[in-house]
Parts: sequence; structure tokens; C-alpha cells
Amino acid sequence: MNEGAPHPVTETAAVPPRRSDATRGAILAAARERFAADGYERATIRAIARDARIDPSMVMRYYGNKEGLFAAASAIDLRLPDLTAVAREDIGRALVTHFLDVWEKDEVLTAMLRVGITNSAGAERMQGIFRDQLLPVARRVCPDPADAPQRAGLCASQILGMALARYVLRFPPAVALSDKEMADWLGPTVQRYLTAEGP
Repeated sequence: MNEGAPHPVTETAAVPPRRSDATRGAILAAARERFAADGYERATIRAIARDARIDPSMVMRYYGNKEGLFAAASAIDLRLPDLTAVAREDIGRALVTHFLDVWEKDEVLTAMLRVGITNSAGAERMQGIFRDQLLPVARRVCPDPADAPQRAGLCASQILGMALARYVLRFPPAVALSDKEMADWLGPTVQRYLTAEGP
């Protein structure tokens, strides 16, 4: 082959992110912060666009209206682990450990928890996330699937209560606990809610 000729590409070149992806990301990040700070009712498209340093028309172009933007900003996948490989007596600890890991790495959940505290739209969104993703887990592992909604609700009370104290209100004793200590304390409680025969 002629040395001056271009060589065929043998590796996939890294594709830079499209500008629209960066714009969407900036809008969603600004929206989560604004919804968390002002609540759903008081947050405005104009303020969110200003925070994202773009024109408000771009927000409308990508998300249509505030309802569409809120739905996109609050779309959260809890990425719950497959518990079929987890010993039954370790399910509570596995869930607590997972949620701690998610909360440590993903500020979206913390922002949406703040929104859920301040207004009904945020509360409904958080309810839907936990209902749609945590309820199936409870249904699979609890002794009577008919009890799954109550058991999932009790688990959510522990997990969200922990997140509120540790990541939103930042109570010093809750913040000071290591992830292992938190899992040691909360794991057995979540385990009892999920798998105990009764109260």
C-alpha cells in the first residue's frame, strides 16, 4: 500500500456528543435545581432557561411546556438490582446498600426528593417512581403478594426517610454514618418489612 494513501479506519472513532444532547442535559439539570428550589408552581420556563444559559424558546422546542419538562426532569430509573441471586435473608441489606450507592452518585434523586417535599406534582411523581419500581420487588419476595403495597410503602418510608435526613436536611449523625453502618442499621428493618410473616 502507498504510504501516502490514507489507511482504512480499523477502530471506531469516538463520536462527540451532539450539541442538542448537551443542550437537553443543561436544560434538565437547570430544571431539577429550579423545581427543587422553587417548587413546581413557582418555577418558570424563563428562569430555567436563564439558569441553563439558553433562550426560553429552546426549552419549549425540546419539551413543549412546563409539564413536559417536569416529566422529563423527574424520569428516574432506580436501577434496582436483580434480587434473584441474593439470599432471601440478605434482601433488605442489598436494597439499602443499593439505594445508598444510587443516592451518593446521582443528585437527581436528591433534587426530586426536594421537589416532592414542596409540592403535590413532585410528590405524585415520587410516589409513581417508588410504586412502579419498588412494588414489584416487594410483590416477588413478600410472603403474601396481597400485602405488597403496604410492605413497599414501609420500605419507602425507611429509604426516603434516610435520604431526607442524610442528603437533604443533612443531620450530622445521619451524614456521619458510613454506608456500611447505615446498611447495618436499616437493612434488618427493610428485611422485616419485606419478608416477615407479620408485624
